[in-house]
Amino acid sequence: MKAIPNQIMLITYPDSLGGNLKGLNQALETWFKGAVGSIHILPFFPSSGDRGFSPTTYDMVEPAFGDWEDIQRLAQNHCLMCDMMVNHISRRSREFQDYLAHGDQSPYAPMFMDYEAFWGPNPSAEELAAVYRRSEKPLYVTVNLPGGVEKKLWCSFSSEQIDLDTRSPEAKAYIMRNLRNLGQHGISLVRMDAYGYITKIRGSNCFFVEPQIWELIAQMENLLASQNMTLLPEVHDRYETALKIASHGYYTYDFVLPLLTLHTLLSGDARAMKRWFSICPRRQFTVLDTHDGIGVYDADGIVSREQALEVIRRIEPNLSYSFKPMDESKKKYWKAYQLYGTYFSLLNEDETAYLTARALQFFAPGIPQVYYVGMLAGRNDLSFDPADHRFINRHDYSLEEAQQETARPVVQRLLALMRLRNRHPAFQGDLEILDSPDHQLSLRRRYDGETATLQVDLLQKTLDLRYSQEGRMVSLF
Repeated sequence: MKAIPNQIMLITYPDSLGGNLKGLNQALETWFKGAVGSIHILPFFPSSGDRGFSPTTYDMVEPAFGDWEDIQRLAQNHCLMCDMMVNHISRRSREFQDYLAHGDQSPYAPMFMDYEAFWGPNPSAEELAAVYRRSEKPLYVTVNLPGGVEKKLWCSFSSEQIDLDTRSPEAKAYIMRNLRNLGQHGISLVRMDAYGYITKIRGSNCFFVEPQIWELIAQMENLLASQNMTLLPEVHDRYETALKIASHGYYTYDFVLPLLTLHTLLSGDARAMKRWFSICPRRQFTVLDTHDGIGVYDADGIVSREQALEVIRRIEPNLSYSFKPMDESKKKYWKAYQLYGTYFSLLNEDETAYLTARALQFFAPGIPQVYYVGMLAGRNDLSFDPADHRFINRHDYSLEEAQQETARPVVQRLLALMRLRNRHPAFQGDLEILDSPDHQLSLRRRYDGETATLQVDLLQKTLDLRYSQEGRMVSLF
């Protein structure tokens, strides 16, 4: 099991660079050596939907992607992270199908939450309205069990993703067994997908409820620690929640940074970024882009609502719904709303702005994650299915196409920046925010006598990145 290096982590689907896991390994070895230290491989298991996020089992690799040998081959040169869906299980899974066949006689029956039993006979309108939800759809699905029994089961996401009752010993045993199995196949870091949804407590908003939220994570951490593995809770919420996760000693995500960086570059005002860099967790993973959209609510309180709406107004011509209309009910700028488009396109394909965004991310506290489309400065894929706007940022690259894209100057400059971030000792030190006017950022990393500095002028739209080499400071670009 590899330790988590303070180097860039690539986020990719198992089939998005080269068509499968063997192609991914070939691409990394051919064009991206030195640029990628770790890999977050998005779900590579057999799945019934949501591009892998409805796994039917964690026991095998989807044959179309490869096998466990391919995973372990990647693990020889890279620290690997994968997903565990702790909130839900596929409707097509062996466990749920057994429950459908045998009802309450199934040994897996306690894994699923009876919606009506949870609320009792008379839930109030206020109780139901308080529940945190991503859409206005019902919070349950109705299933037919043997003997003509009809039952409502809690379901936070799609009807393919049945919620687990993580209070039950059976659900916990299911999670622990799968975590143990992942560790035996070379996984070093496990991302707990949709972690905030596991605490369903009547009288609460059923999202990230304390102290219950910490109980399961402590049990999982103890198991993972015994196998030299680490966990990363994935929670989309206001920035205070990330600070809270960090205060408990866990890695967290910087989901503030994507919108904050857009605001900083588009407004020419660095004050919010300087504030966030001064208080953000240090034990975190930073992102600008992921397989999902750019969250708005995550940055609420660091980026004001007026500033966020101005960002949306500025980038709207490049958002997914500008090309294919989106249901108006989904345009919620707080709580669940996300913005869909590649980061390069949202910056109007301005190469200097894009490289500045990446430089700011790489200087920020934490371990940077770079999405595969972002690594190739990918443009909006306008062939996306209007039923799922996220696919505007999910273009799949053949090896031939990846080779062509890698040759573009902006990608070559980004790869040079990624390699510098991975190899230069200065980035082992913490961030220093130097005094500068509100329209400028002056950042420095120092460690063991080595230095890297970043000077950004937001009004002049310039960046200057210098680093120590053999006793003198040299410029990257």
